[in-house]
Amino acid sequence: MKKSIRSLALILSATLVATAMAAQPDPAKTRTYIDHAWTTLTRSQDNCYALADPKINGRPVIYVPAQFTAPASLAQTAKRCNVDIHPLPRVIDRLGDVDATKLPVQGLLYLPHPYVVPGGFFNEMYGWDSYFIVLGLVADHRTELARDMTENALFEVQYYGGVLNANRSYYLSRSQPPFLSAMMVAVLDDPASFRSADEKKAWLEKAYPLAVRNHDIWTRPEHQAGHTGLARYYDLGSGPVLEAQDSEFYRGVIKWLIAHPDQDPGYLVKGSKNPDDAEAAKLKTTSCDVRASKVCLGNWVDGYRLTADYYHGDRAMRESGFDTNSHFGPFGGSTHHYATVDLNSLLYRYELDLHDFALQLGKTADAEHWAQAAAARKAAMNQYLWRPELGMYRDYDFVAGKPSDAPYITTFYPLWAGAASAEQAAAVRKTLPIFELPGGLAMDNRPSGTQWDSPFGWAPTNWLAIRGLDAYGFHDDARRLAAKFDATVDRSFAADGTIREKYNMALGNADVKVSAGYTTNVIGFGWTNGVYLKLQEILKGTDTKQPTTAQ
Repeated sequence: MKKSIRSLALILSATLVATAMAAQPDPAKTRTYIDHAWTTLTRSQDNCYALADPKINGRPVIYVPAQFTAPASLAQTAKRCNVDIHPLPRVIDRLGDVDATKLPVQGLLYLPHPYVVPGGFFNEMYGWDSYFIVLGLVADHRTELARDMTENALFEVQYYGGVLNANRSYYLSRSQPPFLSAMMVAVLDDPASFRSADEKKAWLEKAYPLAVRNHDIWTRPEHQAGHTGLARYYDLGSGPVLEAQDSEFYRGVIKWLIAHPDQDPGYLVKGSKNPDDAEAAKLKTTSCDVRASKVCLGNWVDGYRLTADYYHGDRAMRESGFDTNSHFGPFGGSTHHYATVDLNSLLYRYELDLHDFALQLGKTADAEHWAQAAAARKAAMNQYLWRPELGMYRDYDFVAGKPSDAPYITTFYPLWAGAASAEQAAAVRKTLPIFELPGGLAMDNRPSGTQWDSPFGWAPTNWLAIRGLDAYGFHDDARRLAAKFDATVDRSFAADGTIREKYNMALGNADVKVSAGYTTNVIGFGWTNGVYLKLQEILKGTDTKQPTTAQ
Protein backbone atom coordinates (compact mmCIF):
# COMPACT_ATOMS: atom_id res chain seq x y z
CA MET A 1 0.00 0.00 0.00
CA LYS A 2 2.79 2.41 1.00
CA LYS A 3 4.62 1.53 -2.20
CA SER A 4 1.48 2.34 -4.24
CA ILE A 5 1.04 5.66 -2.44
CA ARG A 6 4.73 6.45 -2.97
CA SER A 7 4.42 5.59 -6.65
CA LEU A 8 1.32 7.73 -6.97
CA ALA A 9 3.10 10.60 -5.25
CA LEU A 10 6.03 10.27 -7.63
CA ILE A 11 3.67 10.26 -10.60
CA LEU A 12 1.84 13.35 -9.30
CA SER A 13 5.13 15.07 -8.58
CA ALA A 14 6.40 14.32 -12.07
CA THR A 15 3.13 15.59 -13.53
CA LEU A 16 3.36 18.81 -11.55
CA VAL A 17 6.96 19.32 -12.61
CA ALA A 18 6.05 18.68 -16.25
CA THR A 19 3.11 21.09 -15.96
CA ALA A 20 5.32 23.72 -14.37
CA MET A 21 7.91 23.26 -17.10
CA ALA A 22 5.25 23.47 -19.78
CA ALA A 23 4.01 26.74 -18.26
CA GLN A 24 7.45 28.36 -18.41
CA PRO A 25 7.56 31.06 -21.09
CA ASP A 26 9.81 30.00 -23.93
CA PRO A 27 10.36 32.48 -26.79
CA ALA A 28 11.57 29.62 -29.00
CA LYS A 29 8.18 27.92 -28.68
CA THR A 30 6.37 31.17 -29.35
CA ARG A 31 8.51 31.61 -32.42
CA THR A 32 7.69 28.11 -33.66
CA TYR A 33 3.98 28.78 -33.24
CA ILE A 34 4.27 31.97 -35.29
CA ASP A 35 6.16 30.14 -38.01
CA HIS A 36 3.34 27.60 -38.35
CA ALA A 37 0.63 30.24 -37.91
CA TRP A 38 1.48 32.02 -41.16
CA THR A 39 0.42 28.89 -43.03
CA THR A 40 -2.64 28.33 -40.83
CA LEU A 41 -3.81 31.90 -41.35
CA THR A 42 -3.16 32.09 -45.09
CA ARG A 43 -6.19 32.14 -47.36
CA SER A 44 -6.55 32.07 -51.14
CA GLN A 45 -9.67 32.16 -53.22
CA ASP A 46 -9.23 28.66 -54.55
CA ASN A 47 -9.77 27.34 -51.01
CA CYS A 48 -13.35 26.56 -49.99
CA TYR A 49 -12.76 27.41 -46.35
CA ALA A 50 -11.50 30.87 -47.32
CA LEU A 51 -14.79 31.70 -49.03
CA ALA A 52 -17.04 31.28 -45.99
CA ASP A 53 -18.03 34.19 -43.77
CA PRO A 54 -18.43 33.05 -40.14
CA LYS A 55 -20.22 36.33 -39.40
CA ILE A 56 -23.05 35.68 -41.89
CA ASN A 57 -25.19 32.60 -42.48
CA GLY A 58 -26.05 31.53 -46.01
CA ARG A 59 -24.57 30.32 -49.26
CA PRO A 60 -21.24 32.09 -49.93
CA VAL A 61 -20.98 34.60 -52.76
CA ILE A 62 -17.90 36.04 -54.45
CA TYR A 63 -18.22 39.45 -56.07
CA VAL A 64 -15.84 40.41 -58.84
CA PRO A 65 -15.33 43.97 -60.16
CA ALA A 66 -17.75 45.00 -62.91
CA GLN A 67 -14.95 45.62 -65.43
CA PHE A 68 -12.85 42.62 -64.41
CA THR A 69 -12.68 39.29 -66.21
CA ALA A 70 -12.58 36.60 -63.57
CA PRO A 71 -10.02 33.84 -64.15
CA ALA A 72 -11.36 30.48 -65.30
CA SER A 73 -10.02 28.89 -62.13
CA LEU A 74 -12.46 30.96 -60.07
CA ALA A 75 -15.44 29.38 -61.82
CA GLN A 76 -13.99 25.95 -61.14
CA THR A 77 -13.54 26.83 -57.48
CA ALA A 78 -17.09 28.15 -57.26
CA LYS A 79 -18.48 24.89 -58.59
CA ARG A 80 -16.31 22.79 -56.30
CA CYS A 81 -17.08 24.91 -53.24
CA ASN A 82 -20.79 25.51 -53.96
CA VAL A 83 -20.27 29.27 -54.20
CA ASP A 84 -22.00 31.82 -56.44
CA ILE A 85 -20.05 34.38 -58.48
CA HIS A 86 -21.61 37.78 -59.20
CA PRO A 87 -20.21 40.91 -60.83
CA LEU A 88 -20.63 44.14 -58.89
CA PRO A 89 -23.40 46.30 -60.41
CA ARG A 90 -21.11 49.11 -61.61
CA VAL A 91 -17.52 50.23 -61.98
CA ILE A 92 -16.29 51.79 -58.75
CA ASP A 93 -14.41 55.06 -59.17
CA ARG A 94 -14.50 56.11 -55.52
CA LEU A 95 -15.17 54.48 -52.19
CA GLY A 96 -18.91 54.32 -51.60
CA ASP A 97 -19.94 54.24 -55.27
CA VAL A 98 -21.72 50.93 -54.67
CA ASP A 99 -24.38 50.92 -51.96
CA ALA A 100 -24.03 47.51 -50.36
CA THR A 101 -27.56 47.71 -48.96
CA LYS A 102 -28.82 47.39 -52.55
CA LEU A 103 -26.93 44.14 -53.22
CA PRO A 104 -29.12 41.02 -53.16
CA VAL A 105 -26.75 39.30 -50.73
CA GLN A 106 -23.49 40.16 -48.99
CA GLY A 107 -20.35 38.36 -50.10
CA LEU A 108 -16.59 38.15 -50.43
CA LEU A 109 -14.80 40.61 -52.72
CA TYR A 110 -12.39 38.89 -55.07
CA LEU A 111 -8.65 39.34 -54.54
CA PRO A 112 -6.08 37.88 -56.93
CA HIS A 113 -3.40 36.74 -54.47
CA PRO A 114 -3.15 34.77 -51.21
CA TYR A 115 -3.37 36.74 -47.97
CA VAL A 116 -3.03 36.28 -44.22
CA VAL A 117 -6.16 36.78 -42.11
CA PRO A 118 -6.09 37.92 -38.48
CA GLY A 119 -7.58 34.72 -37.04
CA GLY A 120 -10.76 33.40 -35.47
CA PHE A 121 -13.92 34.59 -37.23
CA PHE A 122 -11.91 37.19 -39.18
CA ASN A 123 -11.69 35.15 -42.36
CA GLU A 124 -10.79 37.94 -44.80
CA MET A 125 -7.96 40.39 -45.48
CA TYR A 126 -8.26 43.39 -43.17
CA GLY A 127 -7.03 46.91 -43.83
CA TRP A 128 -4.74 48.01 -41.04
CA ASP A 129 -4.09 44.49 -39.75
CA SER A 130 -2.36 43.79 -43.04
CA TYR A 131 0.42 46.33 -42.43
CA PHE A 132 1.56 44.66 -39.23
CA ILE A 133 1.19 41.25 -40.82
CA VAL A 134 3.36 42.39 -43.75
CA LEU A 135 6.00 43.62 -41.31
CA GLY A 136 6.05 40.18 -39.74
CA LEU A 137 6.17 38.39 -43.09
CA VAL A 138 9.13 40.50 -44.19
CA ALA A 139 10.87 39.88 -40.87
CA ASP A 140 10.24 36.15 -41.34
CA HIS A 141 11.57 36.19 -44.93
CA ARG A 142 8.17 35.35 -46.43
CA THR A 143 8.71 37.96 -49.07
CA GLU A 144 6.37 36.62 -51.74
CA LEU A 145 3.38 36.57 -49.39
CA ALA A 146 4.18 40.08 -48.14
CA ARG A 147 4.22 41.36 -51.71
CA ASP A 148 1.01 39.44 -52.50
CA MET A 149 -0.79 41.17 -49.64
CA THR A 150 0.44 44.59 -50.71
CA GLU A 151 -0.67 43.92 -54.27
CA ASN A 152 -4.07 42.82 -52.98
CA ALA A 153 -4.37 46.16 -51.17
CA LEU A 154 -3.50 47.98 -54.40
CA PHE A 155 -6.09 45.83 -56.23
CA GLU A 156 -8.71 47.00 -53.73
CA VAL A 157 -7.83 50.62 -54.51
CA GLN A 158 -8.02 50.01 -58.26
CA TYR A 159 -11.30 48.09 -58.29
CA TYR A 160 -13.11 48.83 -55.01
CA GLY A 161 -12.23 52.48 -54.46
CA GLY A 162 -9.69 52.16 -51.65
CA VAL A 163 -8.10 49.88 -49.12
CA LEU A 164 -11.18 48.50 -47.40
CA ASN A 165 -11.95 47.63 -43.81
CA ALA A 166 -11.82 44.11 -45.30
CA ASN A 167 -12.69 42.43 -48.60
CA ARG A 168 -16.39 41.92 -47.92
CA SER A 169 -19.17 43.71 -49.78
CA TYR A 170 -20.55 45.22 -46.57
CA TYR A 171 -17.28 47.15 -46.19
CA LEU A 172 -17.59 49.00 -49.52
CA SER A 173 -18.45 52.20 -47.64
CA ARG A 174 -15.37 52.50 -45.45
CA SER A 175 -11.62 52.19 -45.30
CA GLN A 176 -9.34 51.75 -42.28
CA PRO A 177 -6.25 53.55 -40.88
CA PRO A 178 -4.12 54.39 -43.95
CA PHE A 179 -1.02 52.19 -43.93
CA LEU A 180 -0.84 51.45 -47.67
CA SER A 181 2.27 53.54 -48.32
CA ALA A 182 3.97 51.97 -45.30
CA MET A 183 3.14 48.51 -46.66
CA MET A 184 4.74 49.53 -49.95
CA VAL A 185 7.84 50.81 -48.14
CA ALA A 186 8.17 47.51 -46.28
CA VAL A 187 8.13 45.60 -49.58
CA LEU A 188 10.35 48.06 -51.45
CA ASP A 189 12.95 48.04 -48.68
CA ASP A 190 13.21 44.25 -48.65
CA PRO A 191 16.02 43.28 -51.07
CA ALA A 192 14.33 39.93 -51.73
CA SER A 193 11.10 41.48 -53.06
CA PHE A 194 12.34 42.15 -56.60
CA ARG A 195 14.74 40.43 -58.96
CA SER A 196 16.18 43.66 -60.33
CA ALA A 197 16.14 47.43 -59.97
CA ASP A 198 14.13 47.67 -63.18
CA GLU A 199 11.44 45.34 -61.84
CA LYS A 200 11.31 47.34 -58.61
CA LYS A 201 10.87 50.63 -60.45
CA ALA A 202 8.22 49.19 -62.77
CA TRP A 203 6.28 47.95 -59.74
CA LEU A 204 6.48 51.37 -58.09
CA GLU A 205 5.38 53.12 -61.28
CA LYS A 206 2.21 51.02 -61.28
CA ALA A 207 1.63 51.27 -57.53
CA TYR A 208 2.27 55.00 -57.09
CA PRO A 209 -0.93 56.35 -58.74
CA LEU A 210 -2.98 53.82 -56.78
CA ALA A 211 -1.34 54.96 -53.56
CA VAL A 212 -2.26 58.52 -54.49
CA ARG A 213 -5.84 57.47 -55.22
CA ASN A 214 -6.08 55.81 -51.82
CA HIS A 215 -4.75 58.97 -50.15
CA ASP A 216 -7.50 60.94 -51.91
CA ILE A 217 -10.09 59.18 -49.73
CA TRP A 218 -8.93 61.24 -46.78
CA THR A 219 -9.12 64.61 -48.56
CA ARG A 220 -12.75 64.18 -49.64
CA PRO A 221 -15.22 66.57 -47.95
CA GLU A 222 -16.74 63.72 -45.94
CA HIS A 223 -13.38 62.99 -44.34
CA GLN A 224 -12.51 66.59 -43.50
CA ALA A 225 -12.52 67.62 -39.84
CA GLY A 226 -14.33 70.91 -40.29
CA HIS A 227 -11.99 73.78 -41.17
CA THR A 228 -8.97 72.45 -39.27
CA GLY A 229 -7.10 71.21 -42.34
CA LEU A 230 -7.06 67.80 -40.70
CA ALA A 231 -8.87 64.54 -41.44
CA ARG A 232 -11.44 62.50 -39.57
CA TYR A 233 -12.80 58.98 -39.82
CA TYR A 234 -16.13 58.74 -41.63
CA ASP A 235 -18.03 55.81 -43.11
CA LEU A 236 -19.97 56.73 -46.25
CA GLY A 237 -22.98 54.64 -45.23
CA SER A 238 -25.68 55.29 -42.64
CA GLY A 239 -27.66 53.37 -40.05
CA PRO A 240 -26.52 50.16 -38.34
CA VAL A 241 -23.64 48.38 -40.05
CA LEU A 242 -24.53 45.57 -42.44
CA GLU A 243 -22.23 43.05 -40.78
CA ALA A 244 -24.45 43.24 -37.67
CA GLN A 245 -26.77 40.27 -38.10
CA ASP A 246 -28.91 41.12 -35.10
CA SER A 247 -29.57 43.96 -32.66
CA GLU A 248 -27.63 42.57 -29.71
CA PHE A 249 -24.76 45.07 -29.84
CA TYR A 250 -26.93 48.14 -30.41
CA ARG A 251 -29.45 47.12 -27.77
CA GLY A 252 -26.53 46.83 -25.36
CA VAL A 253 -25.54 50.41 -26.21
CA ILE A 254 -29.09 51.64 -25.56
CA LYS A 255 -29.29 49.79 -22.23
CA TRP A 256 -25.97 51.28 -21.13
CA LEU A 257 -27.03 54.81 -22.06
CA ILE A 258 -30.33 54.42 -20.21
CA ALA A 259 -28.43 53.23 -17.14
CA HIS A 260 -25.92 56.12 -17.40
CA PRO A 261 -28.03 59.14 -18.42
CA ASP A 262 -25.39 61.61 -17.22
CA GLN A 263 -22.93 60.13 -19.74
CA ASP A 264 -25.27 60.17 -22.74
CA PRO A 265 -23.97 62.75 -25.25
CA GLY A 266 -27.38 62.77 -26.90
CA TYR A 267 -27.31 59.38 -28.62
CA LEU A 268 -30.85 58.43 -27.54
CA VAL A 269 -34.08 59.43 -29.28
CA LYS A 270 -37.64 58.52 -28.29
CA GLY A 271 -39.27 55.95 -30.54
CA SER A 272 -41.83 53.18 -30.69
CA LYS A 273 -40.97 49.52 -30.82
CA ASN A 274 -43.19 49.06 -33.88
CA PRO A 275 -43.51 52.48 -35.55
CA ASP A 276 -46.38 53.31 -37.88
CA ASP A 277 -45.65 54.69 -41.33
CA ALA A 278 -45.53 58.32 -40.21
CA GLU A 279 -43.09 57.62 -37.39
CA ALA A 280 -41.03 55.31 -39.60
CA ALA A 281 -40.62 58.14 -42.11
CA LYS A 282 -39.44 60.45 -39.33
CA LEU A 283 -37.06 57.86 -37.86
CA LYS A 284 -35.46 57.44 -41.28
CA THR A 285 -34.01 60.93 -40.74
CA THR A 286 -33.60 61.04 -36.98
CA SER A 287 -32.48 57.43 -36.41
CA CYS A 288 -32.42 54.76 -39.13
CA ASP A 289 -34.70 53.13 -41.68
CA VAL A 290 -36.83 50.65 -39.74
CA ARG A 291 -38.54 49.52 -42.94
CA ALA A 292 -35.30 48.68 -44.75
CA SER A 293 -33.32 47.11 -41.89
CA LYS A 294 -34.51 44.46 -39.45
CA VAL A 295 -31.50 45.32 -37.27
CA CYS A 296 -32.58 48.95 -37.19
CA LEU A 297 -36.11 47.90 -36.27
CA GLY A 298 -34.78 45.75 -33.44
CA ASN A 299 -32.60 48.54 -32.02
CA TRP A 300 -35.14 49.53 -29.37
CA VAL A 301 -35.18 49.36 -25.57
CA ASP A 302 -37.79 50.82 -23.20
CA GLY A 303 -39.00 53.51 -25.58
CA TYR A 304 -35.60 54.56 -26.91
CA ARG A 305 -33.71 54.26 -30.18
CA LEU A 306 -30.33 55.54 -31.34
CA THR A 307 -29.85 58.77 -33.26
CA ALA A 308 -28.65 58.98 -36.85
CA ASP A 309 -25.57 60.85 -35.60
CA TYR A 310 -24.71 57.97 -33.27
CA TYR A 311 -24.80 55.55 -36.22
CA HIS A 312 -22.41 57.80 -38.15
CA GLY A 313 -20.10 57.77 -35.14
CA ASP A 314 -20.43 54.00 -34.77
CA ARG A 315 -19.43 53.51 -38.40
CA ALA A 316 -16.54 55.97 -38.10
CA MET A 317 -15.36 54.13 -34.99
CA ARG A 318 -15.17 50.93 -37.00
CA GLU A 319 -13.21 52.68 -39.75
CA SER A 320 -10.75 53.86 -37.07
CA GLY A 321 -10.08 50.26 -36.05
CA PHE A 322 -10.71 51.17 -32.40
CA ASP A 323 -13.92 49.19 -32.11
CA THR A 324 -15.06 49.54 -29.40
CA ASN A 325 -13.72 52.33 -27.18
CA SER A 326 -15.05 54.99 -24.82
CA HIS A 327 -12.40 57.58 -25.70
CA PHE A 328 -14.51 59.09 -28.50
CA GLY A 329 -17.75 59.10 -26.53
CA PRO A 330 -19.54 56.03 -25.12
CA PHE A 331 -18.93 53.11 -27.48
CA GLY A 332 -16.96 55.45 -29.76
CA GLY A 333 -20.19 57.09 -30.89
CA SER A 334 -18.64 60.51 -31.46
CA THR A 335 -15.60 59.36 -33.44
CA HIS A 336 -16.63 61.38 -36.50
CA HIS A 337 -16.52 64.59 -34.43
CA TYR A 338 -12.76 64.37 -33.98
CA ALA A 339 -9.63 65.26 -35.86
CA THR A 340 -7.66 62.37 -34.43
CA VAL A 341 -3.97 62.17 -33.65
CA ASP A 342 -3.63 58.70 -35.11
CA LEU A 343 -5.24 59.38 -38.50
CA ASN A 344 -3.39 62.62 -39.13
CA SER A 345 -0.06 61.15 -38.04
CA LEU A 346 -0.57 58.28 -40.46
CA LEU A 347 -1.48 60.69 -43.26
CA TYR A 348 1.60 62.82 -42.53
CA ARG A 349 3.77 59.74 -42.87
CA TYR A 350 1.80 58.72 -45.99
CA GLU A 351 2.51 62.12 -47.57
CA LEU A 352 6.22 61.80 -46.81
CA ASP A 353 6.19 58.36 -48.43
CA LEU A 354 4.43 59.72 -51.52
CA HIS A 355 7.08 62.45 -51.68
CA ASP A 356 9.81 59.79 -51.63
CA PHE A 357 8.04 57.63 -54.22
CA ALA A 358 7.66 60.64 -56.52
CA LEU A 359 11.37 61.46 -56.23
CA GLN A 360 12.30 57.88 -57.08
CA LEU A 361 10.12 58.12 -60.20
CA GLY A 362 11.52 61.51 -61.23
CA LYS A 363 8.20 63.29 -60.57
CA THR A 364 9.66 66.45 -59.05
CA ALA A 365 6.44 68.48 -59.20
CA ASP A 366 4.58 65.69 -57.41
CA ALA A 367 7.33 65.47 -54.81
CA GLU A 368 7.03 69.19 -54.07
CA HIS A 369 3.25 68.86 -53.78
CA TRP A 370 3.55 66.08 -51.22
CA ALA A 371 6.22 67.95 -49.26
CA GLN A 372 3.88 70.93 -49.02
CA ALA A 373 0.92 68.73 -48.06
CA ALA A 374 2.93 67.12 -45.27
CA ALA A 375 4.16 70.50 -44.02
CA ALA A 376 0.60 71.87 -43.97
CA ARG A 377 -0.67 68.84 -42.07
CA LYS A 378 2.15 69.09 -39.54
CA ALA A 379 1.35 72.76 -38.96
CA ALA A 380 -2.33 71.92 -38.42
CA MET A 381 -1.39 69.11 -36.04
CA ASN A 382 0.71 71.52 -34.02
CA GLN A 383 -2.15 74.01 -33.94
CA TYR A 384 -5.00 71.68 -33.04
CA LEU A 385 -3.52 68.47 -31.63
CA TRP A 386 -0.37 69.46 -29.73
CA ARG A 387 -0.93 70.41 -26.07
CA PRO A 388 2.34 71.91 -24.82
CA GLU A 389 1.04 72.37 -21.28
CA LEU A 390 0.46 68.60 -21.12
CA GLY A 391 3.40 67.51 -23.25
CA MET A 392 0.99 65.41 -25.29
CA TYR A 393 -0.90 65.22 -28.53
CA ARG A 394 -4.65 65.14 -27.93
CA ASP A 395 -7.53 64.45 -30.31
CA TYR A 396 -9.51 67.57 -31.23
CA ASP A 397 -13.31 67.69 -31.15
CA PHE A 398 -13.89 70.11 -34.02
CA VAL A 399 -17.67 70.05 -33.46
CA ALA A 400 -17.35 71.25 -29.86
CA GLY A 401 -14.21 73.25 -30.65
CA LYS A 402 -12.07 71.76 -27.91
CA PRO A 403 -9.42 69.06 -27.37
CA SER A 404 -10.15 65.74 -25.75
CA ASP A 405 -9.87 65.80 -21.98
CA ALA A 406 -8.38 62.29 -21.88
CA PRO A 407 -4.98 60.86 -22.83
CA TYR A 408 -4.71 58.11 -25.44
CA ILE A 409 -1.80 55.99 -26.57
CA THR A 410 -2.02 57.59 -30.01
CA THR A 411 -0.02 60.48 -28.55
CA PHE A 412 3.01 58.40 -29.63
CA TYR A 413 1.93 58.12 -33.29
CA PRO A 414 3.56 61.43 -34.32
CA LEU A 415 6.89 59.96 -33.20
CA TRP A 416 6.41 56.93 -35.45
CA ALA A 417 5.43 59.26 -38.27
CA GLY A 418 8.34 61.65 -37.73
CA ALA A 419 5.99 64.58 -37.19
CA ALA A 420 7.26 65.55 -33.73
CA SER A 421 10.14 67.89 -33.00
CA ALA A 422 12.88 66.63 -30.70
CA GLU A 423 11.39 68.72 -27.89
CA GLN A 424 7.88 67.37 -28.50
CA ALA A 425 9.17 63.79 -28.59
CA ALA A 426 10.99 64.28 -25.29
CA ALA A 427 7.81 65.67 -23.72
CA VAL A 428 5.70 62.79 -25.00
CA ARG A 429 8.25 60.32 -23.68
CA LYS A 430 7.70 61.76 -20.19
CA THR A 431 4.05 60.68 -20.36
CA LEU A 432 4.99 56.99 -20.45
CA PRO A 433 3.90 56.46 -16.80
CA ILE A 434 0.31 57.18 -17.89
CA PHE A 435 0.34 54.14 -20.17
CA GLU A 436 3.10 51.78 -19.01
CA LEU A 437 2.01 48.74 -17.03
CA PRO A 438 3.77 45.42 -16.23
CA GLY A 439 2.67 43.86 -19.52
CA GLY A 440 3.39 46.78 -21.84
CA LEU A 441 1.51 49.90 -22.94
CA ALA A 442 -2.22 50.19 -22.23
CA MET A 443 -4.50 52.28 -24.40
CA ASP A 444 -5.10 54.88 -21.68
CA ASN A 445 -5.53 55.21 -17.93
CA ARG A 446 -9.34 55.16 -17.83
CA PRO A 447 -10.79 51.65 -17.57
CA SER A 448 -14.21 51.50 -19.19
CA GLY A 449 -14.85 47.83 -19.87
CA THR A 450 -14.40 48.29 -23.63
CA GLN A 451 -11.55 46.53 -25.40
CA TRP A 452 -9.75 49.61 -26.76
CA ASP A 453 -9.34 51.20 -23.31
CA SER A 454 -7.26 50.48 -20.21
CA PRO A 455 -6.03 48.06 -18.98
CA PHE A 456 -5.94 46.42 -22.39
CA GLY A 457 -3.08 46.70 -24.84
CA TRP A 458 -2.68 45.74 -28.45
CA ALA A 459 0.20 44.77 -30.70
CA PRO A 460 -0.23 47.59 -33.27
CA THR A 461 -0.37 50.44 -30.76
CA ASN A 462 2.52 49.00 -28.76
CA TRP A 463 4.59 48.70 -31.94
CA LEU A 464 3.91 52.22 -33.16
CA ALA A 465 4.73 53.72 -29.76
CA ILE A 466 7.88 51.65 -29.26
CA ARG A 467 9.09 52.23 -32.81
CA GLY A 468 8.49 55.95 -32.42
CA LEU A 469 10.45 56.13 -29.19
CA ASP A 470 13.30 54.19 -30.76
CA ALA A 471 13.34 56.51 -33.78
CA TYR A 472 13.87 59.54 -31.55
CA GLY A 473 16.75 57.95 -29.67
CA PHE A 474 14.94 56.63 -26.60
CA HIS A 475 16.44 53.20 -27.11
CA ASP A 476 16.36 52.08 -23.47
CA ASP A 477 12.63 52.82 -23.26
CA ALA A 478 12.02 51.02 -26.54
CA ARG A 479 13.89 47.91 -25.42
CA ARG A 480 12.22 47.87 -22.01
CA LEU A 481 8.74 48.13 -23.53
CA ALA A 482 9.54 45.62 -26.27
CA ALA A 483 10.66 43.15 -23.63
CA LYS A 484 7.51 43.70 -21.61
CA PHE A 485 5.10 43.16 -24.48
CA ASP A 486 6.87 40.13 -25.93
CA ALA A 487 7.12 38.62 -22.44
CA THR A 488 3.35 39.04 -22.14
CA VAL A 489 2.88 37.13 -25.38
CA ASP A 490 5.32 34.44 -24.22
CA ARG A 491 3.56 34.04 -20.86
CA SER A 492 0.17 33.78 -22.47
CA PHE A 493 1.40 31.28 -25.02
CA ALA A 494 2.96 29.16 -22.27
CA ALA A 495 -0.36 29.16 -20.41
CA ASP A 496 -2.64 27.95 -23.20
CA GLY A 497 -0.65 27.53 -26.41
CA THR A 498 -2.28 30.42 -28.26
CA ILE A 499 -1.50 33.94 -29.42
CA ARG A 500 -4.31 36.46 -29.02
CA GLU A 501 -5.50 39.69 -30.59
CA LYS A 502 -5.20 41.71 -27.34
CA TYR A 503 -3.76 41.43 -23.83
CA ASN A 504 -4.23 42.64 -20.28
CA MET A 505 -1.34 45.03 -19.65
CA ALA A 506 -1.96 45.20 -15.90
CA LEU A 507 -1.69 41.43 -15.51
CA GLY A 508 0.74 40.80 -18.34
CA ASN A 509 -1.36 38.01 -19.85
CA ALA A 510 -4.37 37.30 -22.07
CA ASP A 511 -6.91 37.48 -19.25
CA VAL A 512 -9.09 40.04 -21.02
CA LYS A 513 -12.55 40.46 -19.51
CA VAL A 514 -14.45 42.92 -21.68
CA SER A 515 -17.77 44.02 -20.19
CA ALA A 516 -19.03 46.33 -22.94
CA GLY A 517 -19.03 45.82 -26.70
CA TYR A 518 -17.09 42.92 -28.19
CA THR A 519 -16.04 40.38 -25.58
CA THR A 520 -14.07 37.73 -27.51
CA ASN A 521 -10.28 37.57 -27.38
CA VAL A 522 -9.67 36.01 -30.76
CA ILE A 523 -6.99 33.38 -31.31
CA GLY A 524 -4.58 33.74 -34.21
CA PHE A 525 -3.34 36.32 -34.36
CA GLY A 526 -1.88 38.00 -37.39
CA TRP A 527 -0.77 41.38 -36.13
CA THR A 528 0.44 40.05 -32.79
CA ASN A 529 2.63 37.56 -34.66
CA GLY A 530 4.09 40.32 -36.81
CA VAL A 531 4.72 42.76 -33.98
CA TYR A 532 6.27 40.06 -31.80
CA LEU A 533 8.89 39.45 -34.49
CA LYS A 534 9.57 43.16 -35.00
CA LEU A 535 9.99 43.71 -31.25
CA GLN A 536 12.49 40.87 -31.23
CA GLU A 537 14.50 42.86 -33.78
CA ILE A 538 14.55 45.85 -31.44
CA LEU A 539 15.63 43.64 -28.54
CA LYS A 540 18.41 42.12 -30.64
CA GLY A 541 19.44 45.43 -32.20
CA THR A 542 18.79 44.20 -35.74
CA ASP A 543 16.00 46.67 -36.61
CA THR A 544 18.19 49.20 -38.40
CA LYS A 545 15.62 50.86 -40.67
CA GLN A 546 14.60 54.11 -38.99
CA PRO A 547 11.54 56.16 -39.98
CA THR A 548 12.06 59.74 -41.07
CA THR A 549 12.06 62.06 -38.05
CA ALA A 550 11.57 65.79 -37.92
CA GLN A 551 14.61 67.96 -37.37
